[in-house]
Amino acid sequence: MFKTKSIAFKLVLFFLMSCSFIFASIFGYNYFISRNFIEKSIKENSENIIMAATNRIETILAATQKIPENLGFFLENSKNTEEELLQVLLAVVEKNLEIYGAAIAFEPYGFKKDAKYYAPYIFRTEESINLRFHDKYYDYFLQEWYQIPKELGRPQWIEPYFGEGGGIIMCSYAVPFYKKVGNKRQFAGVIVVDISLEKLTEIVSSIKILQSGYGFLISKNGTFVTHPIKDFIMNETIFTIAEARHDVKLREVGRKMIKGESGVAPMQVVSALSEKLCWMVYVPIKTSGWSLGVLFPHDEIMKDIMDLNKIVLLLGISGLFLLTIAVVFISRSITKPIRHLSNATEHIGSGNLEVELPLVKTGDEVGKLTEAFIFMRQSLKSYINELTEVTRQRERMESELKIAHDIQMGILPKRFPPFPDRKEIDIYATIKPAREIGGDFYDFFFIDDERLCFVIADVSGKGIPAALFMALTKTLIKAKATAGLTPNEIISKANKDLSIENDMNMFVTVFCGILYVKTGKVLYTNGGHNPPIIIRKKEGVSLLEKTNELIVGVIEDAVYTTRILTLNEGDSIFLYTDGVTEAMDERGNQFSEERLVNSLKELKERSNEEMVQSIMRKIEAFTGNTPQSDDITMMMITYKGA
Repeated sequence: MFKTKSIAFKLVLFFLMSCSFIFASIFGYNYFISRNFIEKSIKENSENIIMAATNRIETILAATQKIPENLGFFLENSKNTEEELLQVLLAVVEKNLEIYGAAIAFEPYGFKKDAKYYAPYIFRTEESINLRFHDKYYDYFLQEWYQIPKELGRPQWIEPYFGEGGGIIMCSYAVPFYKKVGNKRQFAGVIVVDISLEKLTEIVSSIKILQSGYGFLISKNGTFVTHPIKDFIMNETIFTIAEARHDVKLREVGRKMIKGESGVAPMQVVSALSEKLCWMVYVPIKTSGWSLGVLFPHDEIMKDIMDLNKIVLLLGISGLFLLTIAVVFISRSITKPIRHLSNATEHIGSGNLEVELPLVKTGDEVGKLTEAFIFMRQSLKSYINELTEVTRQRERMESELKIAHDIQMGILPKRFPPFPDRKEIDIYATIKPAREIGGDFYDFFFIDDERLCFVIADVSGKGIPAALFMALTKTLIKAKATAGLTPNEIISKANKDLSIENDMNMFVTVFCGILYVKTGKVLYTNGGHNPPIIIRKKEGVSLLEKTNELIVGVIEDAVYTTRILTLNEGDSIFLYTDGVTEAMDERGNQFSEERLVNSLKELKERSNEEMVQSIMRKIEAFTGNTPQSDDITMMMITYKGA
């Protein structure tokens, strides 16, 4: 039935379906992006809010910790009279306004031989600073603040509690101190500092998120230290609230919080204030082992975007209605004359470019359309012919480049280890051309039983010319080396041959070395190439000294010298082309020699293959999506001893 409908009907229907799909996609995409943006903003804002609150809390707790720790060091390294102890405690409380009270509690008969209990406690009230001694009626030996640090042998934050009178939430930091008895440190007592949590409550209460978002603080066992609902404080834990509300998500988040984890729970937690679903962000207070949580109400955060989407939806529906009216009118005006071209169009669409088109009788749009069809038919014929020829040439060129690439790679050694029966050395090399074919190459071969010749080079330019120049250079160097020449003679003669009739002014940088496998001595000549890196087994990693000698293939009479390097057992030489150090990231930064040296230091204990492949992966990670601009070649030789 649908096939029998008119073009106008189909045009209107398809237009509406397409526009509806596009509009729905845009609407959905807009909502998705907006939501992600808001979630991202929530995360960033929550990080800032929580970081600020956490830093303030950490600052208060860290400052409190320093006081008893320093006092413990003081007591351990000095002998004090009762008057001196009281003066120290008084100074601690007077000069540190955040401290409510401080005590030094000694072991039985630890301070006075005739006194089992000795624990002076100085504390502040609104009117004055007072002194009180803990005695047998308080029996401080059984208190958590004394028992826990004594048993654990380290400072400890004690769970929050209500202070005297039950009106102030307190928290204690207890530090064990010791005395030297002979050559041993013996437990002598505990220094405890009490702080009021009013300041922390004020910090957490200052966290306001829109209308109903809030922050809260829980202790190490999940007890609420601060909360907008006052009845929760010191009376409830996050787990009792989760059980009472049958909130499985809150219980899971509570477990993570007391474990000291941080994270985000998106739309999983129900607010105790507003009964709304909330995002919850939680971070640990590392100093005390507590955890800070902040709730972000979902509906309040998403309100603006939901209102905006309603407006967009209304505008979209109105626009579709108006567009439908316009399309119906336009389609009826243009589809009638187009029927005369439909038959010819079907033939052209099926590939019959010889079909006869209607005669041009008018100069209106239909007439111009007919002329366009005639022109299109001729253009298609020409285009198909040209495309056929171009495709044929491109396929031939790609085939030739593939063959050239295979030939070029085939002349390079690629079996590793290359000399399984030679235990004196270990070699690994790799090459990654920037195009189908490149100008870098490496080579290594034994001149005789004692001498290994190795070469790495980088030809100027890219493509076929560079590949041919590379093959010529490799052949010349190997021919000169097998004749028993020294490295400088090899490079000098190759330079002379390459310079003659070098009309294209191409050149190559070459590093050529000869390793004596029985002694570790290396004779080398550097023709303008990057200095290799020496990796000493018992020392460090460093660049070989630069020689500043000329590149090869430019000046016929250029002079090159041979230098000497000695490799000890386990030492390596790492050779590379400038495609390694000059590899760029998206911002134009180079991989650099410094980064290469540092990377080799990290990988020093690995095998040659692992080091080379790891460097290649580091380069790929550094450059990212940046296209490779130069060939990358690396070779590593390790001398294992005669």
